[in-house]
Amino acid sequence: MSGDRSLRIAIVGGGLTGLTAAFYACRLADEAGVRASVALFESSDRLGGKVNTLRRDGFVIERGPDSFLGRKLPMLHLAKDLGLLDELVGTNPAAVKTYLAHGGKLRPMPKGLNLGIPNDLGAFAQNSLVSPQGKLRALDELRLPPRTSDEDESVGDFLERRLGREMVEAIAEPLLAGIHAGDLYKLGLKATFPQFADMERKYGSVIRGMIDAKQKAPSAGAKAAAARSEAVGGYPIPPTAFLTFRSGLSTLIESLQAKLQAYRTDIRLGVGVRSLERAQEATIPSANQTYTLQLDDDSIYEADRVLLAVPAFTAAELLGPHADISALDRIDYVSVANVVMGFDAKGFGHKLDGSGFLVPHSEHRTITASTWTSAKWQHTAPDGKRLIRCYVGRAGDESGVDWSDDRLVEAVRRDLRELMGLTAAPEFVEITRLRRSMPQYPVGHTDAIASLRAQLESSLPGVYATGAPFDAVGLPDCVEMGKNAAIQMLRP
Repeated sequence: MSGDRSLRIAIVGGGLTGLTAAFYACRLADEAGVRASVALFESSDRLGGKVNTLRRDGFVIERGPDSFLGRKLPMLHLAKDLGLLDELVGTNPAAVKTYLAHGGKLRPMPKGLNLGIPNDLGAFAQNSLVSPQGKLRALDELRLPPRTSDEDESVGDFLERRLGREMVEAIAEPLLAGIHAGDLYKLGLKATFPQFADMERKYGSVIRGMIDAKQKAPSAGAKAAAARSEAVGGYPIPPTAFLTFRSGLSTLIESLQAKLQAYRTDIRLGVGVRSLERAQEATIPSANQTYTLQLDDDSIYEADRVLLAVPAFTAAELLGPHADISALDRIDYVSVANVVMGFDAKGFGHKLDGSGFLVPHSEHRTITASTWTSAKWQHTAPDGKRLIRCYVGRAGDESGVDWSDDRLVEAVRRDLRELMGLTAAPEFVEITRLRRSMPQYPVGHTDAIASLRAQLESSLPGVYATGAPFDAVGLPDCVEMGKNAAIQMLRP
């Protein structure tokens, strides 16, 4: 790179990862006195990716994710850097109960479990959703020898191997598969729930690991709360496991956009990238390699650093001519839909005494889960109103996403009527279809992505790829990966 011009950084993708990377690239460059110009290209007409808050009539409606794990500090660091700490809110402490659809009825989620793993044997013995034989099989896990191999396996295979098939189908599937809208027998353990394998190695039993974690929970919780507060300079953070912002998660996106505009970042909406090529061909790629991005508007942009923060299938198109993209090709995506309904409290007819319910695949319902949003998040509905969000679509059952609005609403309302006894008519309905939105991390994913990154480092120095398809499972992970990418791109 010539010494008489600034470092040119191109970020492809305007979701949370790309925006975070752009923000920290600008901020860190400014702090270090590095001359850097940042351009961000987003093929859609809006920033934020799946983060998308609708504010209407006093309601705060999330059309994508609705919260993030408070124990993951990168999001808190970002909130501090953006001046948003006073906007953080936690869940309603009174809405702790979760229900599980079973036999056409909602039953309280059994006690004595954490992520579907028994952590209180006495409470687990009272579990009415698992047969006596299923309980005995699960408790056999305490005497099963741990696996010695470190090879990856699917979440379903791990849990069936340790706890038995019935525990997978009755308990684990609605709890764990719902997080990714996936098939437990296709999701890789290392990429999704690596703590299970860690417990097996450390304790010889995942149940023992969960019991130990529960016993340490009070002190661990206090330490985590202290760490959260310390991470943001002593600011009191709501003590709940999940957090969001009072005006919705788009508060974060709006603040990032405002900061980038203040840094004079070149933000181009509705402009995707068709191809990525070396600007100057060299026999041996070097750290000073520059790249040419062919844009959808037929213009080109030259950059010294390029970050791909896009879905796997988009990254594959750009990287395919330069690297083995099999790791990206193995990532399937599932389409889902969110159906949000607003009600008047008068005549509503349900007390919403919890945070919502989960629906196992075996129940054969349209709804896969439902959040009783106004009960879980008290800031989301005006006084005298109720807000419910229902999820549709999962691996192997995505057809409902493409139904007409009328058919989809009718099916969702039927499930709510039969499971909750809810007959009230909604005052409004908001439907959001998120096609190819949920990446499915296959067995061997983490090793395959590590190999891909090694390839990029050697064959495309200065080109980076990160975000949800790679190793960012939740919003705080996207923030962390975005910031890490910014640090990498600013290195000489």
